[in-house]
Amino acid sequence: MNRLAIVIVVGCIGSAAAASPSTTPRITAAADAFLGTLNPAQRAVVQFAQNDTAQKQRWSNLPGGVFQRAGLPWAELNEAQRDAWRALMQATLSAEGYARVVAEWRADDALAARGAGGGRSPRFGMGFYYIALIGAPSQTHPWQWQWGGHHVTVNATIVGPNLSITPSFIGVEPATYTDANGKDVRPLGDIESDAFALVNWLDAQQQRTAILGDTAIEVLLGPGRDGRTVPLEGLPAARMSADQRGALMRLVGHYTRLVNDEDAAARTAEVERQLDETFFAWRGPTTPGSAIYFRVTGPTIVIEYAAQGPGAGGGSRTPSHIHGIYRDPTNDYAAKYVR
Repeated sequence: MNRLAIVIVVGCIGSAAAASPSTTPRITAAADAFLGTLNPAQRAVVQFAQNDTAQKQRWSNLPGGVFQRAGLPWAELNEAQRDAWRALMQATLSAEGYARVVAEWRADDALAARGAGGGRSPRFGMGFYYIALIGAPSQTHPWQWQWGGHHVTVNATIVGPNLSITPSFIGVEPATYTDANGKDVRPLGDIESDAFALVNWLDAQQQRTAILGDTAIEVLLGPGRDGRTVPLEGLPAARMSADQRGALMRLVGHYTRLVNDEDAAARTAEVERQLDETFFAWRGPTTPGSAIYFRVTGPTIVIEYAAQGPGAGGGSRTPSHIHGIYRDPTNDYAAKYVR
């Protein structure tokens, strides 16, 4: 396993949490510092009204030239501005979560280097990711930072001491690439490994309940599907052993702990309290390396992971890219805090 893979092996993605007293000021200060690096024209492009619902929902896994984003493109920032933006991401996310997101982001440069998107549409590469600030950074009033592009988007909404990072799209293309040091990188490899470990830990009767089909499907609650729900289907955690429940929480933890460690602890504890009401569903083979789909569904969490490309549809070849979604049906865009 390469060094980056070791760093992100416990990297995770979080939703709603009560922030510590120091978290919101730190995030807000980083946002203000970023704005301070921009010229007036850039600030006009990057800032949106807090009630701009269309911008909040303007995110997709599709590449530039296919999906029209709004905001400030990464390609137009100088290095000092880029450093300031990275500092805001780091103030919001955990070290492991930040490493995972950056690894997903860098995959798009690897895709471009392979010759994808050579024309005007589609367009691949890190430069085609966009930044938006929805609402003015504040320690008391709602505001959101939005960053994303092809195959990865983070929506972070701050409302006083509260933080929500759903909905976020957690995907990658290519699923594996070689970094500048010649090392293979699999940004979501640890999630895949833990998912196969869990499904193969189930006994035959549990698998009959959890496995809903023999081929992978697309995510159900992806971009453009805000406000929709999915059925509670699969195997309930209430019917799992203690060790299996621990394996389920390990899988969930890759998502609940994207945010800084203090906020992540509250979010993870929330999901664990509701574990008896949480379901694990699977589609596809149970042989590691196969194209698969899994979903975790509970009162305040929906996680979807769907393999795409070669190997999808039940084939044996390793999937070329991954679609994934992380939502809180009660709190996307910090809905319960804004209310």
